[in-house]
Amino acid sequence: MSRRDEITSAARQILEEEGEQALTMRNLADRLGIKAPSLYKHVRDRQEIETLLAAEALEELGQRLGAESDLPAMGRAYREWALANPALYRVATTRPLDRENLPEGLEDSAALPLIEAVGGDRARARAIWAMAHGMSLLELDGRFPEDADIEAAWQAGTSAI
Repeated sequence: MSRRDEITSAARQILEEEGEQALTMRNLADRLGIKAPSLYKHVRDRQEIETLLAAEALEELGQRLGAESDLPAMGRAYREWALANPALYRVATTRPLDRENLPEGLEDSAALPLIEAVGGDRARARAIWAMAHGMSLLELDGRFPEDADIEAAWQAGTSAI
């Protein structure tokens, strides 16, 4: 495992265990057993760490979606991944994506399973992603009423689009 991979792994652990506010260069260095200035030999700043985390999230989501055969299954996979990785999900999806520093082709490969599932219609794929993203954030933030049938809402959303 490369040092950058170790940094990304440790950052993800901090993110999911302690929350985004705990993801500091000092905490990350402590987790890795090094001094904070040593991190700067491998990453420029926290922004680069967030880009590495977003890249990991895109890779995983693309793989999860690619393993499914239809839109309802993709919706379930997307939701399950977001709920299992809430802090990483937020870092990867709730701020501008640093496309310039992502691995080449990663964003396209992550989107490809959904685009293929809708016959190449990128506008429809974006609409489905927006619905899935909104539903995921609403669920993560506890915004649905207690008696809401979230499964039914997901099925209605995926079939409506």
